[in-house]
Amino acid sequence: MLIGVIADDFTGASDIAVTLSKGLTGEGGLRTTQYLGTPSQPAEPEVEAGVIALKSRSIPASQAVEQSLVACEWLLAQGCRQIVFKYCSTFDSTDEGNIGPVTDALAERLKADRVVMCPAFPAMGRTLYQGHLFVHGKPLNESGMEHHPLTPMKDADLRRVLHKQTRHRVAHIGWQKVAQGVEALRQALETPEPHETTLVLVDALDERDLQTIGEACAGLPLLTGGSGIALALPRNFIVKGLARGHCAGVDGVEGPEAILVGSCSGATRGQIDEHQKRHPVLMIEVKDVLGGVTGPDELVAFIQAHQGEAPLVYSSGTPESVKKIQQEYGREKVAAALDTLFGETAQKLVAAGTRRIVVGGGETSGAVVSALNLGALTIGEEIDTGVPAMVSHGSQPLALALKSGNFGGKDFFARALDTLRGR
Repeated sequence: MLIGVIADDFTGASDIAVTLSKGLTGEGGLRTTQYLGTPSQPAEPEVEAGVIALKSRSIPASQAVEQSLVACEWLLAQGCRQIVFKYCSTFDSTDEGNIGPVTDALAERLKADRVVMCPAFPAMGRTLYQGHLFVHGKPLNESGMEHHPLTPMKDADLRRVLHKQTRHRVAHIGWQKVAQGVEALRQALETPEPHETTLVLVDALDERDLQTIGEACAGLPLLTGGSGIALALPRNFIVKGLARGHCAGVDGVEGPEAILVGSCSGATRGQIDEHQKRHPVLMIEVKDVLGGVTGPDELVAFIQAHQGEAPLVYSSGTPESVKKIQQEYGREKVAAALDTLFGETAQKLVAAGTRRIVVGGGETSGAVVSALNLGALTIGEEIDTGVPAMVSHGSQPLALALKSGNFGGKDFFARALDTLRGR
């Protein structure tokens, strides 16, 4: 294994996994496997990039650090030459963490004195300029992320955000230096500083910048960022003759289908509206879940009654309605109830023969794959930017697509099911 990735949620893991798997156009990528949690067994020998998906974005920082270090040790034991800590392209975190504390711990373990940090993902409208994060041209704190129920982002200046989370010095390399090319950026990263460890935010406005950053970081023990940070990493190993360039692909899976959605993002709500024009959709009332009126059996019955029609069940709502429910019942209680609902629903569906599942929302994806305990997933075709088809190992393969809230086109859900079938 050449590259090891530690991702703080399951959809983010699949996002960077497909980036590593496809590589740069015309060059190919690395043979990539996504692991749902830290494995207890060694990786298969053909795996060139291993992505460990954790559900650590919103847990206490101390737990996130512990889980990330365990994942790091396993990846190093597989021979990884470079570690990537993958977090959301909107830098989802609080003043307590978890991005800063996890980065600190990994930097200390890997003895990294320069740690590049770049959440930019231009293909999804996320850019970093003068240390400020923008989403489709709007400052992060005016993009809607200021209303996130778990990690509200109130400041677009990531230097200030990071200062509150890290024990180390925070530096910044502006776009003007990145635009000068790989060697100029590499020299800027090598400039000596009077501090043992420095976290370096690096600007990026487009994929050329991300490619420059990736090539300049060849040989660094630790990188952090969104999935875009991995864009050129396969090239670094291909040009050294350590990898040949792999074209991603997996066989499709036939069988019953289900779509489970728990995101409240505007993009997801629009996708649900589009889907219900042609397909059966069931909305879940959170109050009914908390009151025991709605449970996994009701969801499974609806999905099984509409097999072949791409049935979708969702608990999505506007940020305002979600906040109101959280204030009434408590955020943790609501999150736990929905995680349990979707996890148990997925278990019952798979036990009854469902073989294709599309999940919307990072927290919901984490609940589903944790409940299914699938182990490892092979990365296949990219359905939409950052969302690959994935297939589990074993005699009864399961095809999955895990979609972050803001990802995917309006017709994503139906297209995803078709892609999982192999059409």
